[in-house]
Amino acid sequence: MEQIEHKHVEANGLKIHVAIRRGSSSAVVFLHGFPEIWYSWRHQIVAVTKAGFKVVAPDYRGYGLSNPPPEP
Repeated sequence: MEQIEHKHVEANGLKIHVAIRRGSSSAVVFLHGFPEIWYSWRHQIVAVTKAGFKVVAPDYRGYGLSNPPPEP
């Protein structure tokens, strides 16, 4: 996708995948539903950053490229 960065953030021993697209200092966070991943927001990410916002779209733990929890 257009200039979308993919990073992993470590939190409580889990690696969480985050899709980021840079914009201004104000950020919009997109949270996916069940059983989706960050990719569900791909069109909205582009539109919102064109409006001047930074976008952060994480994959919940166990979804997409994020690690699953150690115990279900």
